[in-house]
Amino acid sequence: MPIATVNPATGETVTTYDALDAQEIERRIATARSTFEHYRTVSLYERARLLHSAADLLDHDQAEIAKVMTTEMGKPVAQARAEAAKCAKAMRWYADHAEALLADEHPAEVDVKDSGATRARVVYRPLGVVLAVMPWNFPLWQVVRFAAPALMAGNVGLLKHASNVPQTALYLEDLFRRAGFPNGCFQTLLIGSRAVEGVLRDPRVAAATLTGSEPAGRAVASVAGDEVKKTVLELGGSDPFVVMSSADVDRAARTAVTARVQNNGQSCIAAKRFIVHEDVFEAFAERFTAGMRDLTVGDPLEESTDVGPLSTEQGRGDLEELVDDAVEAGATVLCGGRRPDGFHDGWYYEPTVLADVTPDMRIHHEEAFGPVATLYRVADLGAAVALANDTPFGLSSNVWTRDDAEIDRFTRDLEAGGVFFNGMTASHPAFPFGGVKRSGYGRELSGHGMHEFCNITTVWQGA
Repeated sequence: MPIATVNPATGETVTTYDALDAQEIERRIATARSTFEHYRTVSLYERARLLHSAADLLDHDQAEIAKVMTTEMGKPVAQARAEAAKCAKAMRWYADHAEALLADEHPAEVDVKDSGATRARVVYRPLGVVLAVMPWNFPLWQVVRFAAPALMAGNVGLLKHASNVPQTALYLEDLFRRAGFPNGCFQTLLIGSRAVEGVLRDPRVAAATLTGSEPAGRAVASVAGDEVKKTVLELGGSDPFVVMSSADVDRAARTAVTARVQNNGQSCIAAKRFIVHEDVFEAFAERFTAGMRDLTVGDPLEESTDVGPLSTEQGRGDLEELVDDAVEAGATVLCGGRRPDGFHDGWYYEPTVLADVTPDMRIHHEEAFGPVATLYRVADLGAAVALANDTPFGLSSNVWTRDDAEIDRFTRDLEAGGVFFNGMTASHPAFPFGGVKRSGYGRELSGHGMHEFCNITTVWQGA
């Protein structure tokens, strides 16, 4: 893929960039490593001051960078502004909480004496240069949720962003520079995917984090494993949205629409599989389908637009293949299922609901990255749990129920990194974020995310 901004609403190539050559990549890695040797000694107070400055700048730039994101990957501009605001909030959260999250831990006195020590503690030290390989779908948030804790912990970052969001990638480097972070603390590498291995194998790069597809995760994990380097992977998701008989069906259906089409349906944690108890199936299906049908598809720069275009032509083609395969195998289209009328340019696809989906259809097992929902009917709690877990992914999950026993059962048995009851999945800096199975490993956000790229060091002192 060329490094270029291609407006998905029109198909127009706005601007292109040359990839960095080997000499420039070397210079930037060297700068990152040199900067780390100094930056790791900078006080937490000073790091927090710098991160607050970055948050203030981002708030000031919100409208401008939102328009850039929308032009590059197609999300409705109101959602782009919300993404920028969320990033500023996360920066401030880490700036304000890092001291507590990174505080030394002191084992119980009885355990210290039993170890033969006069004093013992656990300290958190930064690893060094961390390579971040990030996707296009939340081009600010995916980066900031890595960068904010990593920089507060004393690490420095190298960003290899998706090739279709180069302006956002360059903005991030400039943001941290304008905030006053030392030169080399955060650098953008405009490189293609083939250059990632060389950067990751460089001995000056200590670790990597990747959010993206399962094949990309496998590739990075393979190289990192060969080099014995730490990685955190957040890969795909096919999150269940379970509605039990005790649920508030009206509220569940309204939330389900947002949960499916947020970011034009291109979110790893978007609800994708809607699993509904037979007692409320008809009522939910009617309300949910009506809500999906009523959404406004249009220019993402228009404030009234609910759903914009898919980010790439290939992405729309992949989604169409999944829907066509399901329909040919007997799925029922309750709404959508095609390109909308009146859009001769751009990569638009109608909000779609499919019923009568069976395990022999590709969409049952593969992630649908776009505004397409699959609807299932189940007879009881056991069937709901089994169907929710019948996926190679395990990122997050949503369950609607007022039954405490059902809440306990879903909490115990769902194979996912998160369970959200009576609300849609969302990420927040205070809560760990990540998945199991083919959704990856490790955690972002919260103290857990900060500690992923720390050297957790035991300090033992004898007499």
